[in-house]
Amino acid sequence: MRVFTPDESAEHTSSKYLGVLVAAKYARELNALPRETLPLGEEKKLTTKSLEALTSGQIEFRLVVRRRMEE
Repeated sequence: MRVFTPDESAEHTSSKYLGVLVAAKYARELNALPRETLPLGEEKKLTTKSLEALTSGQIEFRLVVRRRMEE
């Protein structure tokens, strides 16, 4: 089992919290892919794959500011 520290996730993002959010969103995207597109032989969990991709700088993301609905 690979252990990822908060400092590792913060290296490629502005904060450790944002790093965890990006990795979780990426894991959800990996989960949505058909099983045929995922490489065979890799038995790692999707969260581990996403954290590895985040800490190695393979994930590109951008923040989108949401507008609040005016009542």
